[in-house]
Amino acid sequence: MQSTPRVVVVGGGLAGLVAARHLAGGGVNATLLERTESVGGRVRTLERDDHRFDRGFQVLFPAYPAVERELDLEALDLRWFTSGATIARPGRRSVLADPRQRPGTIPATLLNPEITIGDRLRVARLWWELRGTDPDRFFDGDDRARDADESIERSLLKRGFSAGFIDRFVAPFYGGITLDRSLSTSSRVFEYTFRTLAAGGAAVPAAGMGAIPTQLADRVQAVGGRIETEAAVDAVSSAGSSPTVTTADGTSYEADAVVVATDPPAARELTGVESIPTAARACVTQYYALPGDESLETGKRLLLNAVDDDGPNHVVPHSAVAPEYAPADATLISATYLGESETSDSELARRTQIALESWYPDRRFDALERAHTDRIPFAQFDQPPGIHERLPDTRSPDGAVYLAGDYTRWSSIQGAMRSGRDAAKAVLEDLSR
Repeated sequence: MQSTPRVVVVGGGLAGLVAARHLAGGGVNATLLERTESVGGRVRTLERDDHRFDRGFQVLFPAYPAVERELDLEALDLRWFTSGATIARPGRRSVLADPRQRPGTIPATLLNPEITIGDRLRVARLWWELRGTDPDRFFDGDDRARDADESIERSLLKRGFSAGFIDRFVAPFYGGITLDRSLSTSSRVFEYTFRTLAAGGAAVPAAGMGAIPTQLADRVQAVGGRIETEAAVDAVSSAGSSPTVTTADGTSYEADAVVVATDPPAARELTGVESIPTAARACVTQYYALPGDESLETGKRLLLNAVDDDGPNHVVPHSAVAPEYAPADATLISATYLGESETSDSELARRTQIALESWYPDRRFDALERAHTDRIPFAQFDQPPGIHERLPDTRSPDGAVYLAGDYTRWSSIQGAMRSGRDAAKAVLEDLSR
């Protein structure tokens, strides 16, 4: 009688969890090894003093195809951002909203000095153009090969958007999505996320973004997969008839296949695949508490910094969006700074206070209290134009070793989840032969 194939998944981020679930569901003996004490990778939530701090600024786009396929969105009890943003500059704030969602914001949006009538029409035209586009077109197939890739900035200028609109709205808004305020990122990322936001908005689970890997881990175990935490992997060998995984404590796992689903630098070291990208985009996200009776008066919208200065790229009203993120007598906000800043935590807090007081000239923010800081040196891999054709495939490593990670697709929750499913499919197909 033939024994059940054994597959080891290295890494418990979203890609590894999705891969392990589909492998176990496909009838193999799947074991996931995670080096830290809990799964989640870059998607985590710290709970402390009745506050919830996501690891850096993160949101979920529920309209991502992989998100709709892999998650029970109703069980996540989502809390929704309001589409659009409040654009801030010294002495002035203005609202840019989606009138389809909030018709009452039409006057404020029409009178917004940061956007011209022509820009409004171009946004509507772009939404109409992209809304019916198959999501796979952006990163797969013949369409991708035919379409010359270019930067977000160049793409928007070619579409006729004004420099003012690009600098004051797109740069900080997509600075938050791509961690690249210069807009030098591939326009394919812009088009995919613009389409997804227009179709389904953005949200966070009531229990924090960490609820996503928790749900995925439950699904792994529900179909018979095993998860072992605090199991750091030192080596993956593809030599011989079966690959072997060795952990830091010397434990060896022999398997019929191995899926490497770690972060890009670790995956490159473990597999030797040089096409795995290791150039990173970094950020620092700092959380602050304010008294419960204070708010940023922006509702559930992001507050974007229209000026490229020493202040934060954007500020998020977390407890306004999800009251579960803070006690009833507190307001929780965060500020995100782009890049791997060496500035001290206290100095960043001071800069945030200065920025807020310049945006709200009739208010003081002396009560702003620094609550938590996340410094994330590898938040995303860098995605300049043309990179997606150079990314590795799930079968790029030698032997029965496979890759799962957003670096095989594009840097996003969609990319990570899709890659996990692709890796599991490849393993199951090869084992069936």
